[in-house]
Amino acid sequence: MCKAMKVSRSGYYQFIHRKPSDKAKRHTLLQQAIVSMFEHYKARYGAPRLTRALKSNDIPCCVNTVAEVIKSQGLRARNGRAFRYSRFSYANLNVADNVLKREFKACLPNTKWVSDITYIRFKGQWLYLATVMDLFSRAIVGWSLDTSMTEELITKALKMAIERREVNDGLIIHSDRGVQYRAVKYQGLIQSIGAVASMSRRSNCWDNAVMESFFSRLKVELVFAEKYQSIEQAKASIFEYIEIFYNRVRQHSALGYLSPMGYEQRYA
Repeated sequence: MCKAMKVSRSGYYQFIHRKPSDKAKRHTLLQQAIVSMFEHYKARYGAPRLTRALKSNDIPCCVNTVAEVIKSQGLRARNGRAFRYSRFSYANLNVADNVLKREFKACLPNTKWVSDITYIRFKGQWLYLATVMDLFSRAIVGWSLDTSMTEELITKALKMAIERREVNDGLIIHSDRGVQYRAVKYQGLIQSIGAVASMSRRSNCWDNAVMESFFSRLKVELVFAEKYQSIEQAKASIFEYIEIFYNRVRQHSALGYLSPMGYEQRYA
């Protein structure tokens, strides 16, 4: 073999018994750190966010190296298709104007909230998750999970947000035109706190795009990887994602890769 490859026998034996170089040792340690960090975030981070997470832990690396290690280890971050919408909406009664007008940036906390409902598959049936997001920090400030998509579901989510935050007059609360959001009692709650109701235009998905984007990431990073056996398990899982991971840990590109709570703390 050495003759065929034009390599000396002594050189070959020196090679196979040579100890790993310092560079190889550093690469091995980095590889272990990348895999550990990837597992720590439950496959929710790709190379860009993993690189930032590693650097925040004083582990020097670059995004290309992280991407190569992820690929070589056969790892793959959770990703999925964009959300889909129905083309038509026939909601006409008790509809509010589109006050938000896709102005998804807020200069102060608790000046613009968005809300919506999404579906979660559970043992042949559906669970319904209603959430309220503060556009200032993209934090989920209120949420509710139930087996029915009712006015009570969205009211619980909004009441949680009101109890947690300091609400001032003029707060915009935006949603789609769903029958729950047009309900008299829900609209009355908005008026009772001095807030202003805002609703998306008919059949216009992008008027509430930020909330829909959150649901898309929630399903890709959590729901699609789980098989819930009980409602309690689903609630515990969603609590962990929203309250522990998303609000306090997850890097958000719109916030300079800070978490929502980290962004609010820096503002404070």
